[in-house]
Amino acid sequence: MTDSHKPVQKKFTALVLAADRTADDPITRHTGVACKAFASVGGQPMIIRVLDALTACNLIDAVVLCGPSRSRLDDCLPLKTRIESGEITWLPNKDSPSRSAEYGFEHLAADTPVLLTTADHALLTPQTVQYFLTASLNANSDATVGLVRQAQMTAVFPNARRTFFHLRDGSVCGCNLFTFNPGGRTLVGFWRSVEDLRKQPWRLIARFVEPGIVLSYLFRRLSLNQALHALAVKSGVCVTPIMLPDARAGIDVDNIEDLLLAESILNKATVPFYKRS
Repeated sequence: MTDSHKPVQKKFTALVLAADRTADDPITRHTGVACKAFASVGGQPMIIRVLDALTACNLIDAVVLCGPSRSRLDDCLPLKTRIESGEITWLPNKDSPSRSAEYGFEHLAADTPVLLTTADHALLTPQTVQYFLTASLNANSDATVGLVRQAQMTAVFPNARRTFFHLRDGSVCGCNLFTFNPGGRTLVGFWRSVEDLRKQPWRLIARFVEPGIVLSYLFRRLSLNQALHALAVKSGVCVTPIMLPDARAGIDVDNIEDLLLAESILNKATVPFYKRS
């Protein structure tokens, strides 16, 4: 097949969730900024670091930002300038991450592949974005999720406290990186249902998780593929895991400890923190 007859690869639209989850976020209290996304890491607001990483990737042709509220944009002039210039599209956020994501999807063409991430991903790099999107394209799946192995994380950042999912084939942590092909967008509706029951854990388990799956997880007999298969059965969406080579991808800034860790990593960053799993 000649180059002129090769199908054109449709590029991703990046959807960034940038609203505070609570009105009393510890990082906003600690730093005095108007919202968490504006907290400075390495001399730049977190949200600007994320946007720079996304716009540097040649597999992304548009960036949509969901939140923070318009009234707060004056507190981050570099962000306001990008929105006013049309470089970034701004949308108001909804009352939860899943509803904000769903609202963002509603404003995108139905056939557009989407990269979903968050504004507190302060250590996100263009290389990680490129790696994740290239691997996601090769996966040819309804959706993908970026993960970092615990062994990889602790080898590079032994003092980093992360939430790990302990599985039979190795513990992993999430990276706030997801892609959705058109057929995978319904997963966000499933996510919304999970959020609605998050304060009723037993109803959540009874509705979405088979008892055998819970027991397998508790005894560390559940593999990653088994967990994702169970998700596919419940949601109707096939999700492929993408193991990322940069341990920094597993560090988002949820609290003050994370903020100090991100600052220390950037202060020491003279070479990339890549470690193959």
